[in-house]
Amino acid sequence: MAKIRLTKYFNFETAHALYGYDGKCRNVHGHSYELYVTVVGDAIEDANHVKNGMVMDFGDLKKIVKSEIVDVFDHATVLNKNSPHIKLASQLMEHMERVLLTEYQPTCENMLADFAQRIKKRLPDNIKLHSLKLHETPTSFAEWFASDNE
Repeated sequence: MAKIRLTKYFNFETAHALYGYDGKCRNVHGHSYELYVTVVGDAIEDANHVKNGMVMDFGDLKKIVKSEIVDVFDHATVLNKNSPHIKLASQLMEHMERVLLTEYQPTCENMLADFAQRIKKRLPDNIKLHSLKLHETPTSFAEWFASDNE
């Protein structure tokens, strides 16, 4: 059986600030993120199965990524709770409902590592997360590959 990769595209808007950074990104700012999620597996070979010929239903992958990533991060402000930004977060929470506090500096790279863990725990046993690509801007992105993290 041939391994097949499926990729689904998602987009969401998120604001963040990088505490201690030496450039503009130390200020709260936002991005139109574009996320590509690629899974790998074998196509179902059972003529009686409703998903015969599929590795995974794109709709099932969408449900996982939407609930774990998009619904959580879309239109949220993400700040590192282990930094002085915790004070800013508490002020923002008085006026905004979507403030996310993370254990990490909310860089594109760290967000990808977080996303990988969130998605992997929800995939069926026969489907593996292959890679993630997160565009922070049209010309800047980070990638995560399972093969690099084994």
